[in-house]
Amino acid sequence: MTPPLIHLAEAQKSAPVTDWAARIGWVVGLLVFVVFVYWLMRQGWKWRGTLQGDLPELPATPADLGEPRLTLSGRYHGSTTAGQWLDRIVARGLGTRSRAELTLTDQGLDVVRPGAEDFFVPAAALRGARLDKGIAGKVLPEGGLLIVTWRHGDKEIDSGFRSDRAGEHPAWVEALNRLGTTEHSTSTTEHTETEGAR
Repeated sequence: MTPPLIHLAEAQKSAPVTDWAARIGWVVGLLVFVVFVYWLMRQGWKWRGTLQGDLPELPATPADLGEPRLTLSGRYHGSTTAGQWLDRIVARGLGTRSRAELTLTDQGLDVVRPGAEDFFVPAAALRGARLDKGIAGKVLPEGGLLIVTWRHGDKEIDSGFRSDRAGEHPAWVEALNRLGTTEHSTSTTEHTETEGAR
């Protein structure tokens, strides 16, 4: 009869030796792959900015902004070509996500972005606003984004904002649509009258 200690000794096996060279090789390979993907993304971002180089400089905030109708604190989530929520605009700093302070006056929409370039949308350039759920790769619950449509140069742009208090969004949509419609109809009437006088 075999003693139990012999069976115990037979059952024990030596621990496998760790192949450190293979592990280090895998880690280095993974790091190189991640850096390469990041580099490709950065190059794509730069190329998109080059293609959008014809976008004019963004308007500066006028000295006399007027009395604020509404103010909002929240986040700026990006801008796209109007109606195309994945066609991100990166030129003129519009591709940079950031905190944002919005002020709406009779002059237009003032967007102050700490750590990014501020911009101003004149009232005549406003085309309207709506609630939506996604822009430029950012998806939120239905109605979680305030989308402001405006014209800059020969391009119509959708810019996405989210207030720290989402309950403010409907009031902003109403006010922006009212201001945009009023200004757009006024400028159209002036243009028609000018054409008729010729």
